[in-house]
Amino acid sequence: MPTIDRLTGAADISEADWQRLSSEGDPFVSRAFLCAAETFGVADNGPLGWQPMHLALRDDQRKLVGLLPLYARSHWYNDFAGDCGWEQAWHQAGLAYFPKFVTGVPHTPSPGPRLLTVHDAGPEVPAALIAAAIDLTATSGASNWQCLFVREHDRAPLEAAGLLMRRGVQFHWRNRGYRDFGDFLAAFTSEKRKKMKRERRAVGDAGLHIEARHGDEIDGVLWQAIHRHYRSTFERLGGLASFPVDFFRSVGAALGKQMVVFVAFDGEGDERPVASAVCYRDDTALYGRHWGTDIDCPGLHFELCYHAGVEYAIEHGLQRFEPGAHGEHKVARGFEPVSTWSAFWVADPAMRGAVARYLARENGAVQDYQAEMAAHLPFRLSHLQADAARD
Repeated sequence: MPTIDRLTGAADISEADWQRLSSEGDPFVSRAFLCAAETFGVADNGPLGWQPMHLALRDDQRKLVGLLPLYARSHWYNDFAGDCGWEQAWHQAGLAYFPKFVTGVPHTPSPGPRLLTVHDAGPEVPAALIAAAIDLTATSGASNWQCLFVREHDRAPLEAAGLLMRRGVQFHWRNRGYRDFGDFLAAFTSEKRKKMKRERRAVGDAGLHIEARHGDEIDGVLWQAIHRHYRSTFERLGGLASFPVDFFRSVGAALGKQMVVFVAFDGEGDERPVASAVCYRDDTALYGRHWGTDIDCPGLHFELCYHAGVEYAIEHGLQRFEPGAHGEHKVARGFEPVSTWSAFWVADPAMRGAVARYLARENGAVQDYQAEMAAHLPFRLSHLQADAARD
């Protein structure tokens, strides 16, 4: 008879078993990424508030057939659920909002697989994982279970199980068969194309050059500089830099070519690294995550976080570049608004109804916003018409 095991960490699953799961090559739900997060204190029962309690489904032979990454959270910081105002609503109803349960990746708002199953699994496997998470939420006193940033194939079983779906918006770049960056720019209007070229020239005029380094091509000294850049962004904005340098070293060594860091060097050759942007990739997409800088240089943020990634994606035949959450400024650089989806199961029936009504109202506003952003894309009308005809 199939059974559910509750795990204390990703390391409780062997690499061989993990490889049997259909994770689509997603770097963030790899054993390497989640183990590093848990090993170096990013996801543990400490102040960052990510306590692992993953649910493993085993068949009657005790073979792993499904896995649901799951964390208990004592606050909402950096899960990107967009629920920071919900705690007050629960408080007004005389209820506690925390703990809540989150299925997702710590500090990572990247859409990806969440219901991990073996390759030949039937629909009963994701259904069993969902039922186990709902049962745990209902019996443990947690206020709700959030399955964040799900891909389309996970959305259907979540909806079928009665979870409330929430639409969000991110800005993603799509490869339409571009030969190179110049070919991509040729799709822009003349005004937008000239602005982009000026923006890119400013970085070269400042004496900087950009190099792409994979995780297994970065030494300890450069990791220290990259981590300094990463910390500087949080220090400037008053946030908390959750990942220690050992996390990046570990993930870089384990993922190798699936980690891509764009580094800005001051001068010719391998001179002083002054800024960097940390990305990850699979066989079809590049994912932007962190950036930071030691210097103030016009256009450097856009060059490292967007333009270099687009060039890399074109060169390596990737179909998408997903640079992370937020950022309307991405639209002017050819990143299109796309819907993201998260799912919520709320334990209290009255609060479940209130959340359902809230999400219904919000959905219309989000769709309006997405349409408004699409109207500001920099592409020539003929390019948009040709793309619509292809779709």
